[in-house]
Amino acid sequence: MPLHRGPRPLVLAIACFTGILLAPAAYAEETSRMRTVTVSASGEAVAEPDMASISSGVVAEAPSAREALSKNTVVMKKLIDGLKAAGIEAKDIQTSSFNVNPVYSNPREGQAPVITGYQVHNQVTIRARDLARLGDVLDSMVSLGANQMNGLAFEVSKAETLRDEARKAAIANARRRAELYATAAGATVGEVVSISEDTAGFHPQPKVYARAAMAEAVPIERGTQTLEANVTVTWSLK
Repeated sequence: MPLHRGPRPLVLAIACFTGILLAPAAYAEETSRMRTVTVSASGEAVAEPDMASISSGVVAEAPSAREALSKNTVVMKKLIDGLKAAGIEAKDIQTSSFNVNPVYSNPREGQAPVITGYQVHNQVTIRARDLARLGDVLDSMVSLGANQMNGLAFEVSKAETLRDEARKAAIANARRRAELYATAAGATVGEVVSISEDTAGFHPQPKVYARAAMAEAVPIERGTQTLEANVTVTWSLK
């Protein structure tokens, strides 16, 4: 009589499928038994800023909002045109805020405040890429009518590339500490199991003790910025 071979493919399929289901559990159990050492470390790279961001603008006041706007527009146009003539590219000039606010009188006791005029605030953020001329740019802005200076911040244009050096230093520091711990525990460091990076603190830390860039008009010190990287690395122990 012919043999009945119908169920065998089904049995094989079930066996293969069961093996796939069991593999992750077996791997997790093996990993849980692995001896590891986990170290968090940081690394730094010091860079000299090559750009500056300037927040500046014009405030104009007049009895009516239209008059205040007209006065502000005249000065603001002169400021922007002057910055472009001084070498600041249009792509590096951006309006950051524009406000029209009423101005109130100081009322006597028991009296309601009265609107006496209006103020128009127009502010721009400028990116200066030639720090050797930064002092001249600041002087020009005031001469052109800017009556509001809200901040100056230095930047490193290739911060991400330079931070790679900090990452390498962080890994090296982590490895050094891992080897220290492993030796103290009578083991040796094996292969890397995992690496994670903390990006929450990716903000350059300014230090102003380094070389200064002194412009003829306004003295400016660019200092240096410290780019930091923080990593957590796990190694197996042998």
